[in-house]
Amino acid sequence: MLKPPPLRNDCFALPAGVDWTPVADALALLRERLHPVTATESVPLAEALDRILAEDAIARRSNPPQANSAVDGYGFAGPVAEGAHVLPLARGRAAAGVPFDGVVPPGEAIRILTGAALPAGVDTVVLEEDVTVDQDRIAFRGPLKKGANARAAGEDVAAGAIALRAGRRLTPADLALLAAVGIGAVPVRERLRVAVISTGDELAEPGQPADPGKIYDANRPMLLGLIRRMGFEPRDMGRVEDDREALRARLDHAAEEADVILTSGGASAGDEDHVSALLRESGAMQQWRIAIKPGRPLALAMWNGRPVFGLPGNPVAAMVCTLVFAYPAMALMAGMGWHEPQGFDLPAAFEKRKKPGRREYLRARIRNGRVEVFHSEGSGRISGLSWATGLVELDDGERHIRPGDPVRFIPWSGFGL
Repeated sequence: MLKPPPLRNDCFALPAGVDWTPVADALALLRERLHPVTATESVPLAEALDRILAEDAIARRSNPPQANSAVDGYGFAGPVAEGAHVLPLARGRAAAGVPFDGVVPPGEAIRILTGAALPAGVDTVVLEEDVTVDQDRIAFRGPLKKGANARAAGEDVAAGAIALRAGRRLTPADLALLAAVGIGAVPVRERLRVAVISTGDELAEPGQPADPGKIYDANRPMLLGLIRRMGFEPRDMGRVEDDREALRARLDHAAEEADVILTSGGASAGDEDHVSALLRESGAMQQWRIAIKPGRPLALAMWNGRPVFGLPGNPVAAMVCTLVFAYPAMALMAGMGWHEPQGFDLPAAFEKRKKPGRREYLRARIRNGRVEVFHSEGSGRISGLSWATGLVELDDGERHIRPGDPVRFIPWSGFGL
């Protein structure tokens, strides 16, 4: 008689005799085999936000260009010893953009405003709040070190120095720095083009009527949004039903339109899992049983020379696999270099017994300095992604986490979002 196998208590238990690829090994494979693929172009500074710097940015001018005052006050030659001091005032003043054209004699002071270039004969400034002024003299108390309340020329960045390194994704603060050192246009990488394909007969377009048994395509808008937030150029390749030839044609088209392809659904080994079947037929499949939770299964492969990340159909698993695997790989291809997710240790506000064999990622957020996790680990619980502000990463080994134990929390920003 044909008998069904016994039920397993844990549906995520590793199948007997199957060798699963550790997360670290899969990441090492990506890092070894991928390389930058984007060309370089020059853009004005005003258009460079979120672009990836293609070359080191060299300061054309020092910042600050001249020694200047950090406060409103009175400038003179320092240092000044402890005790009371009275200095005569030189005629005139120094203001930002209106320098004093002359030399301040030794033993005299001059009125100076914040940002003003230090006149010849001045290297130290006393705050106006610490000064008593009459018509032509000031009185104040020392001590003051030479250079007090003054900024040295080039103390931030000197002319000819590297202001920013190649591979940096430019922020608003970076644009301010580049402008301050005299750079008006920068060489940047063209945006990495990332195609997104959803697969499955069960999918319906969000907002449209859905027949019984259909579900709305949640992965495609999520993945397109992730790509945009990462600074790449998303290419929406739509939905494909469970038809192998239709999927083949869509993959071919995506390979022409983009540098990387993300698919969701169809990456397992069932009759209708056409993504993995096509990749196996082409001989391009590299790894697809990766020891990660959530994320079973995940396909890593090549199609017409383009990397393909065959993501799981469940939205939580699809997002986790995108952040853990696709983002560092895409960052490398875009010219940013390999990006390890940036996290930090915090005390847990939860208890969990973890079995060995897979690296796990839990939706999490910080409350009162401790990390709490979403009440369910189910891959279909999309609300947990909105609830969370990052992920807790648990290594491959066995672990019993108790409240107060340190756990690694990676905020969304640690994944480039």
